[in-house]
Amino acid sequence: MANISLLNIEGKEVGSLELNDAVFAVEVKEHLMHRAVVLQLANNRQGTQSAKTRAAVRGGGRKPWRQKGTGHARQGSIRSPQWKGGGVVFAPQPRDYSFKMNRKEKRAAICSALTTKLNENKLIVLDEFKLGEIKTQAAKKVLEDIKANKALIVLGEKEENVILSTRNLESVATTLTNSINVYDILKHDSLVMTKDAVSKIEEVYA
Repeated sequence: MANISLLNIEGKEVGSLELNDAVFAVEVKEHLMHRAVVLQLANNRQGTQSAKTRAAVRGGGRKPWRQKGTGHARQGSIRSPQWKGGGVVFAPQPRDYSFKMNRKEKRAAICSALTTKLNENKLIVLDEFKLGEIKTQAAKKVLEDIKANKALIVLGEKEENVILSTRNLESVATTLTNSINVYDILKHDSLVMTKDAVSKIEEVYA
């Protein structure tokens, strides 16, 4: 099992923590991480874009002028794509972009992302993360002390003061263990987790 330093919110080492190899030392499967990221982005797409083809545009039922002898190019409808007010070629239609990954793939992708952060020395574990009041500057100082920038903070339990204090910090996001995903883990440079959060993640993914 790998060991990692346990820090307090002042950035001082207060001990060490053994990490479960089944979660933090797995074979990194980049193709599954990529698939998980694409899945999340695709599932977030609304898919509501819509435009009319020449068949859906009102009017244009009559041929605008005779086929020959006018000096104009031949035309069949004033709702053809080359006309102002005409239909759109290959017009986008509402569609569902979402797709699914099976549970085993999702688990492997999450563990690969966590292992990647540990291997890159970008995983920071705190003994606890609590603030006495809602104050953005207090949260900012904690992140500076533990040398975490562009951080994803993973909490074991909902800490209202931490969540509200960090929401105005640029490039910082806070989530709970049951909401972690590959996209957020890889998007942020640092992954900050509480000891309690590590324990809960190991319980679920080990």
